[in-house]
Amino acid sequence: MKIPRNAFAKVIEGLIESGARSATVYLSARQRVTATHIHKPSGRNQAITIAVTYGQLNWAGREFVKACKKAGESLPVRKVQLRWWPKKRK
Repeated sequence: MKIPRNAFAKVIEGLIESGARSATVYLSARQRVTATHIHKPSGRNQAITIAVTYGQLNWAGREFVKACKKAGESLPVRKVQLRWWPKKRK
């Protein structure tokens, strides 16, 4: 399967603009592209380190694809799926 370049751009752009922990784009029922922040962003950071991975789905990804199919969503999923940093306890 050929990897579309715009998937990488979409994931990285979504991650940087939102400040989320990770961003995922599902290309098919078995393939995804994920970008993840290595460190939590803060005001002191001068640079951002991001790891981009391409590959098969894990268990949570497969469950998400099943839910999308059940809801009638077509694959590839058009929106970038974001995971946020955990909130601090007060």
